[in-house]
Amino acid sequence: MKKDNIASEEIVADVVADYERRRAARRRFEAQWRLNENFVLGNQFCSVGPSAEVTEDEKDYFWQEREVFNHIASVVDTRLAKLGRVRPVMSVRPASGDDADIKTAQAASKILKSAQEAHDFDSILSDGTMWSEITGSVFYKVTWDDDGGAVVGSIDSRLVHEGDVKIEVCPPYEIYPDDLTRMDVNDCSSVIHARAVPVGEIERVYGVKVESEAGLDVVEPALVGGVGGLFSSGSAFASARGERNDCALVIERFDMPTAEYPHGTHTAVAHGKLLYFGELPYENGEGGSRALPFVKQDCMRRAGCFFGTSMVERTIPIQRAYNAVKNRKHEFLNRIAMGVLTVEDGSVDIDNLADEGLSPGKIIVYRQGSQPPRLMNCGDVPNDFAIEEERLLGEFISVSGVSEIMRSSSIPSGATSGVALQLLIEQDDTRLSVSAELVRKAARDIARKILRLYRQFASRPRLVRFVGENGEVELMSFTSSDMSCDDVVFDTENELSESLAMRQNTIFELLSRGLLYGEDGRLDEDTRYKVLDTLGYGGWESKSDSRKVHVRRAEKENAIVKAGGEIEPSVLDDHELHIARHTSFALTDSNFDCKRGVAARTALTEHIRRHKELMTQKEVENYAAANKDE
Repeated sequence: MKKDNIASEEIVADVVADYERRRAARRRFEAQWRLNENFVLGNQFCSVGPSAEVTEDEKDYFWQEREVFNHIASVVDTRLAKLGRVRPVMSVRPASGDDADIKTAQAASKILKSAQEAHDFDSILSDGTMWSEITGSVFYKVTWDDDGGAVVGSIDSRLVHEGDVKIEVCPPYEIYPDDLTRMDVNDCSSVIHARAVPVGEIERVYGVKVESEAGLDVVEPALVGGVGGLFSSGSAFASARGERNDCALVIERFDMPTAEYPHGTHTAVAHGKLLYFGELPYENGEGGSRALPFVKQDCMRRAGCFFGTSMVERTIPIQRAYNAVKNRKHEFLNRIAMGVLTVEDGSVDIDNLADEGLSPGKIIVYRQGSQPPRLMNCGDVPNDFAIEEERLLGEFISVSGVSEIMRSSSIPSGATSGVALQLLIEQDDTRLSVSAELVRKAARDIARKILRLYRQFASRPRLVRFVGENGEVELMSFTSSDMSCDDVVFDTENELSESLAMRQNTIFELLSRGLLYGEDGRLDEDTRYKVLDTLGYGGWESKSDSRKVHVRRAEKENAIVKAGGEIEPSVLDDHELHIARHTSFALTDSNFDCKRGVAARTALTEHIRRHKELMTQKEVENYAAANKDE
């Protein structure tokens, strides 16, 4: 679908007007995000004005203390450290119990694992979680990059790549939904992604030359991708701003399928020019449907609202009160330490006394017959300050869910037993479980979109590298036909609900009760390997686990026979295991649907017969050796 009969000017005008409308509707959220960022960074004497701008709060008196005692930053750091443990292990669930579906699901799981390692998926989740913890929401844009992946050739001295998945972290400043009452991206009919892009990059991607927009303010995060502004224009902190003169604002609008456009639309404009107008490019929805390329992750969901809420937003009132108490307390201490002088009018040189104060050894000359200067009695610091300070610290814990154990790594004075400490730690993790589940959900949704994009665009054979179960690097070739499964599920529970130490204790209890032993009262090889792997010593068995080596060898032989090659059994093979793997592969019709399928199945049947002969021969030799003396 191209421009057809729609004028470019009309499309550009419609997109820009839609962007301005959505920007105005979202302004109140943006002001809160900026306020959150300021409080995390320590700029805490500011507030949101009537025009939804973050402005500095002026002093009431020149002598007022304005120090910041930033507890919000430590709360955010602690939550990020805890949520950093949430790195779910995922796999693809087969569509059925058929052997072909199981193998396809296993291949998709390996492809997904390779893609996550290649794109440093853990760092992407860490960056996204940082944004969601501060602003309340973050978005991941999962697209296909034609210039990614390995080089496959060149055209007119320009390198041609095989293409690869691209995952971008989009702060909420860049995202504009069509309806702020929708709670998820999939519920929206349209989403705008607006960010500043260098004009050279725009020309390379879209082939359209666009003039730069002078003075794009990096303080405006909605205009500059990945750069969070601290203050809006007109603020007293204007020195913290910067400008980009080599960029233009790119507005991309993604519209879901409608009756007029059954495949949806994707429109991109910049500086009054139409960069692209066509169908939604990605079949990344359920069942191969076209959907929006975004995944949303919230810190905490907000009922009936597209954007989530942040823990920073909840703790700002407590932080303001705490700063006020500490500063008033210090002002009181200053009065006591430095003193407040009272002098009779005209009795002393007021200017000299104001400049130098009461320095040690100072000689004060006062008018004869008048009262000498004296210090007022300011009393002691009221105990109410200490009480209020402790109460506010307690409110930080109750509101943020970050206890004294998590924040300062110290043991509460009232907790003396190990059971009590374990219960406190579990309670801390429970408070974070909601945010942790939202991180896991976002990771799963990203994984599904990755597999669907490979299924759509990986038409040519591709090689992926991944680490196998035994810690060895393996290579696998795949095409889009191998990506029929995209039902991603979690292999691990919530990482906060069960730590490594808790899992290890569970293993020891199961072993002590004999629940892992077989009918002969012994651990089989597979169970022993899994136990050691859970305890963190899986590498001890990686080289001696001969069964896994034989399984890999049998599967390689299956692939060689399917491709028309020839193989010969070895006396070192585990014949029983090889026969089982080869038989299962030979009985699966989908493995031999090519032209040479009949010949390949016949060759594999002959290979199985040779295994049986060698196994029988070995049994005869063993029997003869056992009865040699008789």
